[in-house]
Amino acid sequence: MSNIKDTDSENEFWSNRYEEGQTGWDIGFPSTPLKTYIDQLENKDIKILIPGAGNAYEAEYLFGQGFKNVFILDISKAPLEAFQKRNPTFPSSHLLNGNFFEHEEKYDLIFEQTFFCSFPPLKNNRMLYAKTMARILFPKGKLVGLWFDFPLTDDLVKRPFGGDKEEYLSYLSPYFETVVFEKCYNSIEPRKGKELFGIFQKK
Repeated sequence: MSNIKDTDSENEFWSNRYEEGQTGWDIGFPSTPLKTYIDQLENKDIKILIPGAGNAYEAEYLFGQGFKNVFILDISKAPLEAFQKRNPTFPSSHLLNGNFFEHEEKYDLIFEQTFFCSFPPLKNNRMLYAKTMARILFPKGKLVGLWFDFPLTDDLVKRPFGGDKEEYLSYLSPYFETVVFEKCYNSIEPRKGKELFGIFQKK
């Protein structure tokens, strides 16, 4: 399972995880660092995407705070259906079932939350992630989120996959100006010392 463009196999893998309740990444509420960032946003008309969103608690929070131009993208239908049940007034047209790497819409802001660490950490995959993020952002759009800060191993199966600041910047720097990329000071307890918080602006 190394080809992130193989939509069918990726869909099957993640759908099985939801069906079997193997969702260890799901913390059950908006991640504190992202909630803190959201709370300082003033323009509620910006177009926002959360890819690989899962149960998308950040999207639920955004919508509740008056951000109506929020979109959720996931390769599996299961979390999208669960989200719609929890949030019946959220527009169903903003729930996108598909492969992020084939997505064509554009956004002002994209949130990264356990998505980068979820697919096999091959160099080509990670390069394509950065290229796709830049492609679907409007000029000067921002990529904001959390990246795991722990060693990457040779295991291409066990998630989440790690990395370090230098590696991540090697993929992102060709497309983005770094606004902030530092050790996260307000991670949730289980992730303290294991996250980098980043704000990147499209060049």
